Amino acid sequence: MPDLDIETTERLLRRASADLVARFSGVFGAETIDRYVHESYQALHHTSAITQFLPVLAARFAEERLVALAQATGAMAKPVPEVVFVCTQNAGRSQMAAALLGQLGGGRLHVRSAGSQPGERVEPLVIEVMSEVGIDLSEAFPKPLTDDVVQAADVVVTMGCGDACPIYPDKQYLDWKVADPRGQGLDEVRAIREEISAHVAQLLTQLPGADRRTPEEPHR
Repeated sequence: MPDLDIETTERLLRRASADLVARFSGVFGAETIDRYVHESYQALHHTSAITQFLPVLAARFAEERLVALAQATGAMAKPVPEVVFVCTQNAGRSQMAAALLGQLGGGRLHVRSAGSQPGERVEPLVIEVMSEVGIDLSEAFPKPLTDDVVQAADVVVTMGCGDACPIYPDKQYLDWKVADPRGQGLDEVRAIREEISAHVAQLLTQLPGADRRTPEEPHR
């Protein structure tokens, strides 16, 4: 599919901004929202190989960042613990971890993921092995790590991204030594999924009000 022209892209971004102005009425002004939408578009445009869907993805990314900013500043309530998973490309490990924790934790927490150097797309084998356990990552996309998302988090879990994540007081930082699924075969990626699942189940027992189910249950 051909890339969108500049005029169409701008029209779609303006529409996304208008929708988010209504969504965040009384929280953020139109200028802030428009800036977040355009910044999110530019951030995704730097890494994505295909741009025809970027306005839609930018709107989703901007909304996620605006919620995080509102929670970090106290403008919106944060009713459940916030966890963010960070790896290098946000194309494998962090996507898997976020999806598994979201599935296992239900509505007891909110989960985000990001990458210090986002890739072009989620790894195909990652999508495949997650579909085996009932999780659809076909519409997931790599997102850059932003300061607002880290500020909103209660727990920050890193996986192979070094010291790229900013450090703030009163947050729990964990580093999981998990292999990168990029370039691995199907069996190896399945093994990585299982290792992450075990980590996720352990993390869930440590979160306030956590559900204490076993690591195998997300696979049912």
